[in-house]
Amino acid sequence: MGVKKQVYAGSVAIGGGSPVSIQSMTNTDTRDVGATLDQIKTLAASGCDLVRISVYDRACAGAVRALVDQSPVPLVADIHFDHTLAIAAMENGIHKMRINPGNIGSADKVRKVVDCAKAHHVPIRIGVNSGSLEKDILEREGGVTARGMVESALRHIRILEEQHFDDIVISLKSSSVPMTVEAYRLMDQACDYPLHLGVTEAGLPGQGTIKSAIGIGSLLLDGIGDTVRVSLTGDPVNEPHAALDILRALGLRKGIRFVSCPTCGRAQIDVAAVAQRLTKEFADLDRPVTVAVMGCVVNGPGEARDADIALCGGKDCGALYVKGKPIKKLTGDLAEEMTQAVREYLSTVPV
Repeated sequence: MGVKKQVYAGSVAIGGGSPVSIQSMTNTDTRDVGATLDQIKTLAASGCDLVRISVYDRACAGAVRALVDQSPVPLVADIHFDHTLAIAAMENGIHKMRINPGNIGSADKVRKVVDCAKAHHVPIRIGVNSGSLEKDILEREGGVTARGMVESALRHIRILEEQHFDDIVISLKSSSVPMTVEAYRLMDQACDYPLHLGVTEAGLPGQGTIKSAIGIGSLLLDGIGDTVRVSLTGDPVNEPHAALDILRALGLRKGIRFVSCPTCGRAQIDVAAVAQRLTKEFADLDRPVTVAVMGCVVNGPGEARDADIALCGGKDCGALYVKGKPIKKLTGDLAEEMTQAVREYLSTVPV
């Protein structure tokens, strides 16, 4: 449907043609302000534009104020069942809510949450997961389907719209990549609210990263999606790193682009060692630079033409190319030589 409605979570715009934002979620005890704040700051430094926290009791809701006051990025409260926790979190300054209006309780409870959201200018994300569909939808559909997920989301949307509230973000997540993609494509045609992308319960880094990249990447290539969360088991800092890699691969975030060959019997330099060193040294660079490391002369010169700076391997040496032109021969520690060469190149390019 094209550009979606724009909402704001604090200073972060979602939808309306704004850049795709990155989210993650803490896994600390929210009541432990120090530990939770440390994790929020680590996630922000790793690329998060928004961080979600669980608010599951009154102590968590009470911790929101201290977390909001010290967080470097806007915070999202994840709340289920208890409308009073949603109200307390908003009164304590939370920037965005993740709830399902249908499990908050009576219409009066929903109205109280919406009135508070209006007063504090807090958008609400309706988060539908494949494991939380209504019983009648499951019975009619014969189980979980993308169509059923969309219907569930539309029901929740109507609850908010009946209260004249439309600062809404939608997510429809399944652990099945095909079902997730189908649900978002259907939802994209059904409403103009911004969409929060993710494959839920994707698993550990590795397989989970691949599942997320396929699902999120497919949708972003379709022009669908306004904010993303890569859901991985374990340390949440892996999530923004993966999300950044996805957005950079699609040209939606600036950053260094690495090109390196898979190597074959012709390679006479340690391509992997050079590539790993460069990736580590420049992983956080937010400038659009392409660096290539090629093992031999078959594809090396061709890749060097397209890269800003490149190494083409020879026998225990390499040729340094800048903007497709051969500059000099590199010998010795090629990983160190290329690291220095990239730094020198960056120093000559305007930020």
